[in-house]
Amino acid sequence: MATSGSRDFNIDVGEIIEEAYERCGLEVRTGYDAKTARRSLNLMFAEWINRGLNLWTVEQDVLTLTQGQSQETLGTEVADILEMALRRDGTDFEMERISRGDYLDFPNKDSQGRPSQFYFDRQIAPVINLWQTPENSTDQLVFYYVRRIEDADALTNTTAVPFRFYPCMVAGLAYYLSMKKAPERAQLLKAVYEEEFQRAAEEDEDRVSLFLTPDRRR
Repeated sequence: MATSGSRDFNIDVGEIIEEAYERCGLEVRTGYDAKTARRSLNLMFAEWINRGLNLWTVEQDVLTLTQGQSQETLGTEVADILEMALRRDGTDFEMERISRGDYLDFPNKDSQGRPSQFYFDRQIAPVINLWQTPENSTDQLVFYYVRRIEDADALTNTTAVPFRFYPCMVAGLAYYLSMKKAPERAQLLKAVYEEEFQRAAEEDEDRVSLFLTPDRRR
């Protein structure tokens, strides 16, 4: 028999909710059922950020600096910064991330030079604090950041989640809903969710070679 030949399976928010309710032994009957499920789905997306790094949420950005301005406010979609470099005349210089206490210890925060360190203040609208303060308006910050997952709004929307996380997403929503509507299934659905998340997270990693160099100093 002929196969479909298609590889574009996708599900919208409404179908995700329907599948999750079915795993709870329930059906979506009212508008509030859909509303509370969307809320749970968005809360679960926030939980995924707290669980650790998902490669598909990592993006790069470039920010041109302003002379004498040591702080840069980012958008609320930025959850964390992974790596940062200062780009000057086509050359990137790696920057060191420091703590709030280390930044506080600098006696003259207005001292200008080539920024080499940064403190990332994780507010609702996060702020990058640079040391030293930029000495020109041509240098750029090049950084990789963890992006917040897009909200699940309309039922007809698809999610900004790769297909390999679909089983985890549905299992997680089923567990979240069970805590409110089917507590007798919560323990089972939580176990399924944790298994699916672990499987997806283990697959979602860089496949790079590992090289070990022996210490010959002894």
